[in-house]
Amino acid sequence: MSVRVTRLSNGLTVATDRMDHVATASLGIWVGAGTRAEPAEINGVAHFLEHMAFKGTERRSARMIAEEIEAVGGILNAYTARENTAYYVKVLAEDVPLALDIVSDILMNPTFDPVELDRERSVILQEIGQAHDTPDDIIFDHFQEHAYRDQAMGRPTLGTVETVRAMPREAIRDFMGRRYAGDRMVLAAAGNVDHDRIVALAEAAFGALRPRADVSIEAARYTGGEIRETRESEQVHLILGFQGSSYTDRDFYPAAVLNTALGGGMSSRLFQQIREERGLVYSIFSFNASFADDGIFGVYAGTGPEDVGELVPVLCDEIAGVAARPMPAEEIARARAQVKAAMLMARESTGARCDQLGQQILIHGQPIPIEEQVAKLEAVDAEAVARAAGRIFGTAPTLAATGPLGRLESFDRIAGRLPARAA
Repeated sequence: MSVRVTRLSNGLTVATDRMDHVATASLGIWVGAGTRAEPAEINGVAHFLEHMAFKGTERRSARMIAEEIEAVGGILNAYTARENTAYYVKVLAEDVPLALDIVSDILMNPTFDPVELDRERSVILQEIGQAHDTPDDIIFDHFQEHAYRDQAMGRPTLGTVETVRAMPREAIRDFMGRRYAGDRMVLAAAGNVDHDRIVALAEAAFGALRPRADVSIEAARYTGGEIRETRESEQVHLILGFQGSSYTDRDFYPAAVLNTALGGGMSSRLFQQIREERGLVYSIFSFNASFADDGIFGVYAGTGPEDVGELVPVLCDEIAGVAARPMPAEEIARARAQVKAAMLMARESTGARCDQLGQQILIHGQPIPIEEQVAKLEAVDAEAVARAAGRIFGTAPTLAATGPLGRLESFDRIAGRLPARAA
């Protein structure tokens, strides 16, 4: 196996995945702190912190950070998710020491300059505004909020206009101080890398990192419900979803196969039945998102206002049909092959392997060999998919819709078409 793992004395995990045939390397820090770790009054602080990490350190200005990494052709970026935040870079193999030095610098020595903070506050407010002006984007925030009402899991990753405007510098510093600690951080690297060299560099760069983080988070409580936002637009955007499975649930792999068969590609049931045969949508797909202790499974569709009245009953019929009747073996085999191919194709990318390594250690405490992942996937049969479908589609629905909604049925009527209410 090409993966090696070392844990430093302060709890930081260093994991590498060597790929001798490439000339590049991807590396970064994955932190087990995202949106669901935030108190309500500072919703958006994890994302704000991610932005501020690039805005200057004790050794580098924001401009110097950008110029140094781009001087060697590197790419530096970050993302904030529900349960983690990542800071990552891709460079040529010989520039790994510089890349690691920059990543460690922005995390160990940020200044949170007040001028830069106010400037970035404005940038994030523009980002929120752009999201609200993009209905096929904001609909996912609406869906998450009503799937997990009145709790951290349902709050938006960007925060709100109110919380971002009021975000004090001290809140960002305090969040980093409590949540960014060795036992909740992973330094992952993939590509043409030397594990022992990475460990030595990490010990020097992150030696001052404190060992233990505040890991208290609010447990996820799926609630279901609906939100309708009537606005003038050419399209109705809607999501119909259900409670899914966690990363460690026995239905994790069956749900992945179910997702692909139902709405994961051009051969999927939803694409064939709703777009190809009926022409009711331009875009339709299902999605399956897992978390540490829960998950969500949903279907997104974008349709014309005149077609939404026909679309929703057909969509509900497709969902009810999957829950009521086992899928044919050839349909499951095709979906299984798609999931497997995506898993293996991702291994050709240093960035994808690095991201997977960091997330696996945060979730499972160790890397999961690709052979084990493939074996679990190939073990998924019709019985497992039927079990997952019955369980997922038997939960309370969540509906989020935006656009001209005059022809959209009532929530009770939609719910009555689904297995949970029918039962």
